[in-house]
Amino acid sequence: MSDPLDRLYATILARRGGDAATSYVAKATAKGRRKLAEKFGEEALETVIAAVAQDRAALLSEAADATFHLLLLLADAGITLDDLRAELERREGVSGIAEKAARPE
Repeated sequence: MSDPLDRLYATILARRGGDAATSYVAKATAKGRRKLAEKFGEEALETVIAAVAQDRAALLSEAADATFHLLLLLADAGITLDDLRAELERREGVSGIAEKAARPE
């Protein structure tokens, strides 16, 4: 497992049930999915702000934070990186406009 995302996801899975006093992952997970989603939203907004400010270093840092919190949220929902990869593969080669139009309302 040499991919940093795979290693990060594995670390998140390993720490979810840990001691909330010593593990950020355990502490955040204990607060529930709603709080995990809110934190991801906060990090996503900070990513947008950095992008609009055209601050490359801040954008990279905030993108890493947003990615971490997205993985934390996905782990809580039982969605694996393989699930995410499969969804991306399913969409590969399909126009974004066509993909969106095919979604159920």
